[in-house]
Amino acid sequence: MATTTSNSALFLSSDSLSHHHHQPLLHLSSSRSHSVSLPASKRSKSLALRCSTNGDSTSSEKDTPIELKYPAFPTVMDINQIREILPHRFPFLLVDRVIEYTPGVSAVAIKNVTINDNFFPGHFPERPIMPGVLMIEAMAQVGGIVMLQPEVGGSQDNFFFAGIDKVRFRKPVIAGDTLVMRMTLLKFQKRFGLAKMEGKAYVGGALVCEGEFMMVSAGSS
Repeated sequence: MATTTSNSALFLSSDSLSHHHHQPLLHLSSSRSHSVSLPASKRSKSLALRCSTNGDSTSSEKDTPIELKYPAFPTVMDINQIREILPHRFPFLLVDRVIEYTPGVSAVAIKNVTINDNFFPGHFPERPIMPGVLMIEAMAQVGGIVMLQPEVGGSQDNFFFAGIDKVRFRKPVIAGDTLVMRMTLLKFQKRFGLAKMEGKAYVGGALVCEGEFMMVSAGSS
């Protein structure tokens, strides 16, 4: 609300907002034929109260401890359920939790990248970066969760890469990051057990890796 240096009064109604000069009071028009007048002192107190309320809300947000500000990822499949689907085991199971699953369509999962991962001592000792090939492997395992479900090709013992296209690495993934991977089924040929998928991986909402994946069920001839 703008203020001026002249002795102007502010008229508020449901249809219009207009300024009239040389009026000392604030007039609030209602839907009925009468109006209510408030002295300037009341008006200033009202504005001060409103500002104080907004300030309290902002202060409350700042006072919230950081550990309480960010909710955890949901759990659609935990690690035990993932182990029932994927044949991978330590040290090559690279999916920690499924956070979204649309049967026959897509899956979103996370890999918590920690300094204790067995590849960091060699890649690299002074700068722990997750190898790009392992990011691709982790994304493929998420694709396997989609592919090996009954809604697609039925449960199989295993699956293999048939091809990888248009792979791009946008940013490095380091120890301490949470890799969030989305795999979407584009096409599935049930006769051959062949699946084409689109994969995208993110850290903190930023795209770090993407590509197209071709996978085939191990039980297919």
